[in-house]
Amino acid sequence: MSDVIELRRLRCSAIVGVLAEERDRPQPIEFDIDFERPFEEAALNDDIAETTNYAEVLSLTISVAVEGRFLLLESLAYRVAREILALDDEIESVTVAVRKLRPPVPEDVATVGVRCTLHRP
Repeated sequence: MSDVIELRRLRCSAIVGVLAEERDRPQPIEFDIDFERPFEEAALNDDIAETTNYAEVLSLTISVAVEGRFLLLESLAYRVAREILALDDEIESVTVAVRKLRPPVPEDVATVGVRCTLHRP
């Protein structure tokens, strides 16, 4: 498989973290999502019905993040990946990266994040 749909720097604010300050208010997070699915027919026929509508993937990702109130970025990444796989049977694998844009740590770090890849069984 060599067809990949890329979604970059999707941002939202969500409750994610274990510290009290992270549980009290949403913080900015950012996603990168890649998913493998054939889209040759869509390309040849210029037909959205032959591919995955990435607007649906974006909305789904935001919904999971905002409604989930996760303790761990790891949990958020896996939940988003599972939901994307469930969205379209043609998706063969998905990689989800999620980052805190302002992590509550004293060190000077731009972001902290995780990445997971799930494959269809």
